Amino acid sequence: MNVFFEEDGGFKVASVMSESAGSLQIESLSGKRSKIKLANVLMRFESALSGFMDASNQEAENLETEFLWECCGEPEFGFEELAREYYGKTPSSIESAAVALRLHSAPVYFYRKGKGRYKAAPAETLKAALASLEKKRLQAEKIAQYAEQLKANQLPEAFSDKLDMLFYSPDKNSLEWKALEQASADTHISHIKLLEAAGAIASIHDYHLGAFLREYFPDGTGFAIDELQVDVSDLPRSDAEAFSIDDSTTTEIDDALSVHALSNGNTRVGIHIAAPSLGIPLKSALDDIAMQRLSTVYMPGNKITMLPDTLVQPYSLNAGEWRPALSLYLEVTPELVIANRESKLELVNIVDNLRHDALEPYFNEDTLAADSGHPYWQKLLFLFQLAEALEKARGKHDPNKPVQLDYNFYVDDGIVSIITRRRGSPMDKLVAELMIEANSQWGALLAQHDIPGIYRAQSGGKVYMTTKAEPHQGLGVAQYAWSTSPLRRAVDLINQRQVISILNAEAPAYPKDSDDLLVAMRNFDQTYNAYNEFQTRMERYWCLQYLIQENIAEVSATVWRENLVRLDHIPFITKVHGMPELAVGTKVILEIKRVDTLMLELDTRFKAQEQAETATEAAA
Repeated sequence: MNVFFEEDGGFKVASVMSESAGSLQIESLSGKRSKIKLANVLMRFESALSGFMDASNQEAENLETEFLWECCGEPEFGFEELAREYYGKTPSSIESAAVALRLHSAPVYFYRKGKGRYKAAPAETLKAALASLEKKRLQAEKIAQYAEQLKANQLPEAFSDKLDMLFYSPDKNSLEWKALEQASADTHISHIKLLEAAGAIASIHDYHLGAFLREYFPDGTGFAIDELQVDVSDLPRSDAEAFSIDDSTTTEIDDALSVHALSNGNTRVGIHIAAPSLGIPLKSALDDIAMQRLSTVYMPGNKITMLPDTLVQPYSLNAGEWRPALSLYLEVTPELVIANRESKLELVNIVDNLRHDALEPYFNEDTLAADSGHPYWQKLLFLFQLAEALEKARGKHDPNKPVQLDYNFYVDDGIVSIITRRRGSPMDKLVAELMIEANSQWGALLAQHDIPGIYRAQSGGKVYMTTKAEPHQGLGVAQYAWSTSPLRRAVDLINQRQVISILNAEAPAYPKDSDDLLVAMRNFDQTYNAYNEFQTRMERYWCLQYLIQENIAEVSATVWRENLVRLDHIPFITKVHGMPELAVGTKVILEIKRVDTLMLELDTRFKAQEQAETATEAAA
């Protein structure tokens, strides 16, 4: 006796060795013996076991599923009943098994109702199911067609209006994404590289920018704001003549300086900060914009301003204009000791906007000993001497500190220039130290009047934002409240409001335990870090683009740690696989093998270690 039974979702046959209540001991054609439940047996038969399943499968292939569906009627039925109806006679065991196999293979046509029993799908339901299957079949064909096109570096026409989705927010149920997935799996090439090869990315720069804009500026970077009416006529006019020092690309001029000799032999130094908070009422549409953007976004060759130009221009400290400013005056003795400090809200006459590229030849480490002929040289020298005194007072003056470089990126019509500048140069130091003084002193002013502000603190090497006046160990100051860039940072705008409330003897815009202050601080910290990461990403892109632009095949670099090196002359760190173990600081020569601006990757090969004398010359 043999049995036709179901196991693991399929049909099998075996001979019966013995039978007990509820189970059978069976032996398969291969000789394997096992035990099955009696409930799994669909049919017993006497015909030969060998070739039974092959014959049944062959017979099942000859059965028309649609005709079977038409034959079975609406009531529930067993497979042997349908076999009898279909063949018009008592079916053989092979014919019965063939019907069971065909029924089992067509779940759209036949619903399973129990052991060997089925029910025909209703006509309307079947029609819908078949339409769905046909749709899936056509979709599968389309996916396969798209995948083949992608593998041939061709962009399917249907992808043209789906690129944004495919780049940044893939719909994994879309045909386009499934085709991209299939092509990627077949070629072992990433999705984005496949799209690049197919010509989907018109501009790699815009691809990187688009990812950032989609997340942080989904509604665009423009401003829907009318021109502002600025009235600051009631502010007193200062007798200071102020000048700013900025990069040539700076358009939001936040800070300016002034130097004025006093009759008592002391010198009055003015630190003048633009006062846009006077034109941005709390909770206004402009304030909402500032609190949403939180900072100007910087990238080589471009920026996205925190505030609209209609507000920036009336408050930017542009030369030839009287502009409202929050000023901190320092009365400095000839010994460079600060005898007095005073803060004022006033109109300041901006007489000049000095630019780094034009100023540096006249004011640098080599021109400090003698007048270079620049009209501001004497004032700049005094400010530099004061800056060094302030740096020493903070305990941060280190004349033996290793030389560090800053890099400025300039992009003109897709051509990038990367200019190195020595960090801590005289003009950089005087601006930096006076801004630290202002941020520290205005933070102290807020603390003295018990007015909340947003501080940047450092403890145990960790930098963090807080609403309490806590020390910044890295800067060596008792407190540090960003206040000197209110056109470009929302935190500075907030702190400026608080300082002005003290000067005007008014209630602060943000009272103690203000939820708005805490929310703004948290949002700013997260957003500012994200903006900085984006800036770093775009600088990395332009570094790679520079290598391509200049057709550089070999570069010098300095070992940073393990197999990481820092390229000389551009701010780029990369891994060098296969480089021998070298001491940190070792100068090496690398051969450039591949530059990938899309993935922001640089493949290099270690070529040689620079000779000691060459390294010395490079360091000099």
